[in-house]
Amino acid sequence: MSLIFIVEDDLKIAQLLKAKLEQYSYEVKLAEDFRHISEEIVRADPHLILLDINLPYYDGYYWCRQVRKISNVPIIFISAREGEMDQVMAIENGGDDYITKPVRLELLVAKVRAQLRRAYGEYAAPSTYASDRSTDLDSLSQEQQQNGRIEVEGLVLWLNRNELHYKQQQIDITRNELLLLECLLNRYGEVVARDTLLETLWDDVQFVDDNTLTVNMTRLRKKMSELGLPDAIETIRGQGYKLKL
Repeated sequence: MSLIFIVEDDLKIAQLLKAKLEQYSYEVKLAEDFRHISEEIVRADPHLILLDINLPYYDGYYWCRQVRKISNVPIIFISAREGEMDQVMAIENGGDDYITKPVRLELLVAKVRAQLRRAYGEYAAPSTYASDRSTDLDSLSQEQQQNGRIEVEGLVLWLNRNELHYKQQQIDITRNELLLLECLLNRYGEVVARDTLLETLWDDVQFVDDNTLTVNMTRLRKKMSELGLPDAIETIRGQGYKLKL
């Protein structure tokens, strides 16, 4: 049974979300000490976090950054803030998705289910690869696949570690960044359509603002730049993205 941890200081809303999720057989725990959210999350060890932005003491962005130091657990922001910049900040600070209040409960359940599938279920980051990949992919050694990594032109993505290595340098990446880069590496040198990348991250593509992909890609490019690869991800106007090292 998956455990959902809800960080929401409005008890009425928190109880409403809890009741709805429990209808679908999820175990739900509510945050109690808003001064020490990280400690509560560590103790609860949840499979997914629902996180409000307006909270006592520190806002949701702060707590999301703290969680990302210790975990890649899926985080869905839930907030009354409807502005585009708020949603951009949620993604920039490590969130995986964003739902505005008043919450449509069926949409909430669908997004929770999708994130859990991505992180732990049938759509979790694989360590084996489909047989219809390009010739470049076919050259990946069996040892690489068994070790849960993809290596192209010296760039090594460790699927089970959320790490990216290049020329004796190493950087941690988020789950979304890993999924995007895995998709680009698996189609190295090819143009990957935006829709394909959206589907890599989210099942319910109709609910996703296209700008969310842009923000995630910007974050990934920043990480690549830190490794000395500022121009590795090329935007192909009107089509998508291409990885070239």
